[in-house]
Amino acid sequence: MKIFYHNSEVGVPMKEAKVIDLFKDNIKFSKNNIVACRCNNEIKSLDYVIKEGDRVDLVDITDKDGMRIYVRGILFIMAKAFEKLYPEAMISVNYQLSNAMFCEIINQKITDLMIKKVKDEMTSIIEKDLPIKKVIMDKKEAEEFYAKENTLRGKLQVENKEKDTVSLYFCEDYYNYFYGVMPISTGFMKLFDIKKYKDGFIVRYPNRKNPNELGEFVETKKLQATLEEYDDINRLMHISTIKDLNNHIEQGKTAETVLTAEALHEKKIAQIADKIADKRNVKIVLIAGPSSSGKTTFAKRLGIQLRLHGLTPVTIGTDNYFVEREQTPRDENGEYDFETIEALDLELFNDHLTKLINGEEIDVPTFDFKDGTKVYNGEKMRLGPNDILVVEGIHSLNDKLTSTIPKENKFKIYLSDLTVLNIDYFNRISTTDTRLIRRIVRDNNFRSYSALDTLKRWDSVNKGENKNIFPYQEEADAMFNSSLVYELAVLKKYAKPLLDAIDSNVPEYSEAKRLSTLLEYFDDMDETAIPNNSILREFIGGSIFEY
Repeated sequence: MKIFYHNSEVGVPMKEAKVIDLFKDNIKFSKNNIVACRCNNEIKSLDYVIKEGDRVDLVDITDKDGMRIYVRGILFIMAKAFEKLYPEAMISVNYQLSNAMFCEIINQKITDLMIKKVKDEMTSIIEKDLPIKKVIMDKKEAEEFYAKENTLRGKLQVENKEKDTVSLYFCEDYYNYFYGVMPISTGFMKLFDIKKYKDGFIVRYPNRKNPNELGEFVETKKLQATLEEYDDINRLMHISTIKDLNNHIEQGKTAETVLTAEALHEKKIAQIADKIADKRNVKIVLIAGPSSSGKTTFAKRLGIQLRLHGLTPVTIGTDNYFVEREQTPRDENGEYDFETIEALDLELFNDHLTKLINGEEIDVPTFDFKDGTKVYNGEKMRLGPNDILVVEGIHSLNDKLTSTIPKENKFKIYLSDLTVLNIDYFNRISTTDTRLIRRIVRDNNFRSYSALDTLKRWDSVNKGENKNIFPYQEEADAMFNSSLVYELAVLKKYAKPLLDAIDSNVPEYSEAKRLSTLLEYFDDMDETAIPNNSILREFIGGSIFEY
């Protein structure tokens, strides 16, 4: 039998073999913990049986899919340990913090002793290297199974009209549903920690860049407060999981769900405007957030709220303040790095900001990207007594951008689509995934990019965010969560056909299939109730604002 490994054809002495058997030594001696494989551009378990002509690569935890699988595995082990020690505990895996997952027990108080016992049990489970087996049932078998079992674990699948089967992962007598591929045994998750944290606990795991040590846990108090607030509000709306949202849709509560979520946005934007107006010395509002957070619509809606306070927003773009082309820094590949803050003429930008807030007039440059130089076309700018500058850009939270401007004259806002809706109580929806689905829809609707084009660019986008935005998010004076609890039910009809059109021959196929499968869990939702000033309109169209 011939297969392709790392794009090279190799002969295999067996007609059929599992990946774990064929690459036993590679997996055993891997420094970065191989947990799965990518076969024909699709993520597969190490139990996958290789066939003639298959293209196989091994996936370790430096790979984003590998890290997802590792985290999935350690959460499975955590849940198994709780089931043995505290079977009545109702666990909720809430959201990701830095290199850790924040979890709660809904019906019990957490103690340090409880967490210590769970950690010891997890360690024991890992040391035993117990097999984790995937069991697939048809719908009839699943209904019979759930009729006997008093559990909701994985039951979401039974109600999914787009799924013909139901899958569960078993380890000894414990079972649970986890979305995606799982490690084939508990021995693959040797590196972890679990600690009591606030009213819940965190499960820590390695970082992709340093897979052989636990990732540093850095408290992000402002971010977590924002996540907690939206989590609490979702619970008040009785929408914490996809099943809850689907129930609202089936019960005809679409308009109520939409209007409540939109009212929350309006309230939060108004509160931020109030804070800005209360600080009489604020002259510059700085807005930053990762891709597809809805920054443009947010800025326009914030502007309306500021006008109610007698303030007139005036925008100034950093794109016109690049340094001359020959002064532009280069990245590790020798290419011009336009995303680094050093690509901006910080001295000129700060000089202009200082003059503006002092009531002086400036000559506004326009950057000629073809010739790589600033051009002055006679455009002037001066702030009126009630004008307030608004700056939106990836470096807005970095004090280096506005280093000469006194702190009391600045108000920084961080926004992101911080998803707190979960698949079920053990399976969260990644904030990054929601932003990516937003971007796929917007790129196709307004930029003539295919879903494949967007997926190809996404890693580069994330790299820039990790370097230029996320390290400064806690510097914000206010945080705005642009997520809408209903949005994926609306985005589904736009994004899923685009994802399903991606050919299996391209490397991005596995990511496309993963996102498409996620969207299958959502019932379709009518979008007519979505107001024309909604942030979601920035992606699906029909907005009252001009972009």
